[in-house]
Amino acid sequence: MNTGTAGRIVSFQRMEDGTREDYEFLDRSEREYALGLPDTILGALNKLDHTLQGYPVSRLEHSLQAATRALRDGADDELVAAALIHDVGDELAPYNHAEIAAGILRPYVRPEVTWIVEQHGLFQSYYYAHHSGGNRDGRDRFRDHPWYQACRDFCANWDQCSFDPAYQWQPLSSFEPLVRRIFTRPPHDPRYVGGVTP
Repeated sequence: MNTGTAGRIVSFQRMEDGTREDYEFLDRSEREYALGLPDTILGALNKLDHTLQGYPVSRLEHSLQAATRALRDGADDELVAAALIHDVGDELAPYNHAEIAAGILRPYVRPEVTWIVEQHGLFQSYYYAHHSGGNRDGRDRFRDHPWYQACRDFCANWDQCSFDPAYQWQPLSSFEPLVRRIFTRPPHDPRYVGGVTP
């Protein structure tokens, strides 16, 4: 059997019939594939330039504004990356997009950042839910959570205010090195994701 990954396939048609060699090969193949994650994320962000009508800026421009605001406020790399990709799940999961973005971040950043992104949809609803009869105070169920204020600040300072076509945001290319730094980290490395989630 060929030991390289190009053109090779496993010996099984049912996973229960796989061999150690099959799964070692698949592990190598997956690791090679994952090296392209930064390009996949940048491509997904570019697609946001053509979605969701009605706002004065595209979803990509909104994301770039949020990331630029985070950067200018002195946020660390993980929070800037979170601000950049927080809405990347909009196209595939319009009703739970925050979970998609949090899932992308989770193997590469500290739990606080993942939690903020995962909850930002709920916290963001504070600004609009009451206009359609919803509960704008849904975020208050997390009032005693240690990252409650950080999520409020994320939404107040970087998310809800980033629909301004006059704001001078940085282009996606300026965030490319950051995306490559964060998403080429070893996944689930305790140096980055260590710590206990409250």
